[in-house]
Amino acid sequence: MTALLWFLLALVLLALEWLGVEFDGLLAAALAALLVSLLSAWLPLNLGLQLLLFAGGSVALLLVLQRWSARKRERAIRQSEASQYAEVISGFGAGSDQGRVLWHGQSWAAENLEPRQALQPGSQVLVMGRSGTNLQVLPEQQQSTK
Repeated sequence: MTALLWFLLALVLLALEWLGVEFDGLLAAALAALLVSLLSAWLPLNLGLQLLLFAGGSVALLLVLQRWSARKRERAIRQSEASQYAEVISGFGAGSDQGRVLWHGQSWAAENLEPRQALQPGSQVLVMGRSGTNLQVLPEQQQSTK
């Protein structure tokens, strides 16, 4: 019976992670709950040991996932004169920091690092970096002020 409860908890945590709830430990907790579910189905574990395994597993998996995630984020875009600029495809409205740019012949999701300044389609932006699959851009005139 407890194995089923741990499995249901794992499903709920995975569903919350999938829905985009902003909490870094959800995936680790879901995996730990799944592990406790499997162990409690095969071995007679008392509730205290199950809770200890869940807490320890959550912390250990969170540390592993954070280390793996940090290693993936360390990739940097090599900057050269040819690769620094992108063209805005869909405008970033005033106060909006999300839009799309054309960079190296491909459409990229982008984040405007100066969201107070609207970016119109066709304008040039400076590519400052990347966060996952999103480019971080500044309006072209921002470069001359810094």
